[in-house]
Amino acid sequence: MARTLPELRTQIDALDLELLSLLNQRAALAHEVGEIKRLDGSAVFRPDRETQVIANLQSHNQGPLKDQSLGLIWREIMSACRALEAPQRVAYLGPAGTFSEQAAIQFFGGSMSRVLCVSIDEVFRATAAGSAEFGVVPIENSSEGVISRSLDLLLNSPLHIIGETSFLVRHNLLRLEPSLHNIEAVYAHPQALAQCQDWLTTHLPNAERRAAASNSEGARLAATNPAWAAIASERAGSEFGLHIASYAIQDDAFNRTRFAIICLPQTLAAPLATGNDCVSLIVSVTNRPGAVHDLLVPLKKHGVSMTRFESRPARSGQWEYYFYIDLQGHPSQPHVAAALEELRSLCAFYKVLGTYPVSD
Repeated sequence: MARTLPELRTQIDALDLELLSLLNQRAALAHEVGEIKRLDGSAVFRPDRETQVIANLQSHNQGPLKDQSLGLIWREIMSACRALEAPQRVAYLGPAGTFSEQAAIQFFGGSMSRVLCVSIDEVFRATAAGSAEFGVVPIENSSEGVISRSLDLLLNSPLHIIGETSFLVRHNLLRLEPSLHNIEAVYAHPQALAQCQDWLTTHLPNAERRAAASNSEGARLAATNPAWAAIASERAGSEFGLHIASYAIQDDAFNRTRFAIICLPQTLAAPLATGNDCVSLIVSVTNRPGAVHDLLVPLKKHGVSMTRFESRPARSGQWEYYFYIDLQGHPSQPHVAAALEELRSLCAFYKVLGTYPVSD
């Protein structure tokens, strides 16, 4: 005999109380762990450990909860437990409602302490100066390629990458009224404008495209004038009281953005190996025939896969370039360590940007 709605609700209420009790027991244990870490000077936040905790739970998951949902739930639980000791101060491109904020919440959980910045440069400055313990910066987009400013800043920054996160980006056209009529200007970050250029050309050919410091800043501006629109997230629309005039206007249906988590080495050292890791490097070589080819030889020799290879001008006026490379693996693995050592011997400039777990 099927259970009635009141019976089901009674069971759910009982389970909620049981979950509450278990969550508080977990929080108490996490508090004890925090005390031990405080006494021995260990870091409160360990992204490699949290990645392993979530992966272990997902391996035992029998459903109906999806693994992705399980990961998000446990990220929030761990974030709330960490906040009992001290919430992480996290800098990212603001104002509220940006995709950078979404990335920060996805990685640190909602119990972090937010440090909103007006530019990517400011995220780096705040994190390097200690105003924030961690920074979150966009590093690569699947349709527009690398975020050049982030790569340029990583070159000379004392910060290193300790994690990454990525997600599908859905751009929406926002304005004070839910229509496409009489739009004179569209505000957004230049990357978002580029990612939606075909849609804008087709549907709003006469609207001026205006660059904003962030998509959320564009949404804030659109809220001040009924003839203006913005390209931003649903969250930004809610934040500034805007309607969604058109959903998902990005030209690439699978538009994905990758974000790097950065901090000073003294804030958090490179995470331990998780079995699914990445090493990011910046290198340069002397300008001679075959020099770039020679960089690949140690990787092939030691069986290390390269997952990204980007070039950026060195701005020396000599047509020289820096190469940004992502390698699969962790320096604690002998074959990776051997490849890195041999690669370094071939470089005029060599810098490890970070070693970190790869996001799903």
